Amino acid sequence: MSIRVLIVDHHEQIRKLVRAFFLSEFGFQICGEAADGYETIMKAQLLKPDLIVLEVAIPGLNGVEVAPKLKKLLPKTPIILFTLHGSLLKGCDTREIGVDAVVAKQDGMSALRNSVNAVFTRSPATSATK
Repeated sequence: MSIRVLIVDHHEQIRKLVRAFFLSEFGFQICGEAADGYETIMKAQLLKPDLIVLEVAIPGLNGVEVAPKLKKLLPKTPIILFTLHGSLLKGCDTREIGVDAVVAKQDGMSALRNSVNAVFTRSPATSATK
């Protein structure tokens, strides 16, 4: 069974890049995309993804505000913050808000690959476990 991913970023080009990466690197299914915090919550409820890749700086509710809401809705679903805006996380305990990993976009796709492997090694999330 393929892992289903929800990609959240307000830049369409970044969503395309992340989509292509997950398809080519892992063969994961992209079940949806969102561009703002409110859309993210709605799509997460509807689609019940196995992984959420979330930008911090999104319109509406930002990633720091959205993450705990997503974790309450989908407690077993890993959330990876993939962001250019790590400075927005200063003073924030990412584990406390439900984030499983933080990856700086500047670190590239190899860092994202390592984080994906790590979150699924720690706690596999598949549709069958929800």
